[in-house]
Amino acid sequence: MADSLFSSMKISSSGMSAQRTRMDIVAENIANAQSTRTASGGPYRRRMVVFQATQGKGSFADLFASKANSPMGVKVASVAHDTTPFRQVFDPSHPDADSHGVVKYPNVNPVQEMVDLTSAGRSFESNVTVMQASKRMFLKTLDLLK
Repeated sequence: MADSLFSSMKISSSGMSAQRTRMDIVAENIANAQSTRTASGGPYRRRMVVFQATQGKGSFADLFASKANSPMGVKVASVAHDTTPFRQVFDPSHPDADSHGVVKYPNVNPVQEMVDLTSAGRSFESNVTVMQASKRMFLKTLDLLK
């Protein structure tokens, strides 16, 4: 019984960890929104977090019947580069301008990054709420067993 009470906490903690990684990547994107030169050459390329569900043991029906050996959760499968084209601005005075006076800026849209940050923050808060509810249920169970 304790395992089933803790499984929701495990699922929530995996979600919190994944969303924290997403917030870190969004912060990196915002910090590099004007970086026209990187160590690898060229402008900074926006990064995105790719999530993957962690599978519990047992069939799909077993998961709903609470017969699975381990809970499902989420993990960061990878951090991918966004392949959208770079933003091009005509600025012949910029040190990174090409022969036509065009500077390539990162493919980072600050508005999109703020939306992603808000979404990640709300997802993190939702997982905290589930964790707190699980904790209250666990403590209530202990009180009932006294």
